[in-house]
Amino acid sequence: MVNDLISDSLTRIRNAAMRRLDVTTLMHSKSVEAVVGILKDKGYVDSFNVIEEGVKKTINVVLKYDEDGKTVINEMKRVSKPGRRVYKPASEIKRFKNGYGTIVVSTSKGVLPNDKAFELGIGGEVLCTIW
Repeated sequence: MVNDLISDSLTRIRNAAMRRLDVTTLMHSKSVEAVVGILKDKGYVDSFNVIEEGVKKTINVVLKYDEDGKTVINEMKRVSKPGRRVYKPASEIKRFKNGYGTIVVSTSKGVLPNDKAFELGIGGEVLCTIW
């Protein structure tokens, strides 16, 4: 049984990218689906779809590579973990890696990328960073 679905999903995407796979399968939760949606919007993954198999749901993620065959994801890190939650105000999540990276933040308005959270002026729990 997996306790932290977000870190499991990030690890599955990272491992699939290292092996140059086209598609990887993740366990479904609303927060994982929101994080993968942000990855798609920011251009880190090509597409994703939720597959329902009876009661069980999974997410198929199509990975994205550049013209040289290298993954477009340089690094993915889980920041807030079940044993140590990390919260940041809006002023501290303005930019990441000079605007080349993305911080995924769980706010009162839902799971948002750092630029949207800063624009709305709300902080929250820092789920992960991607660049």
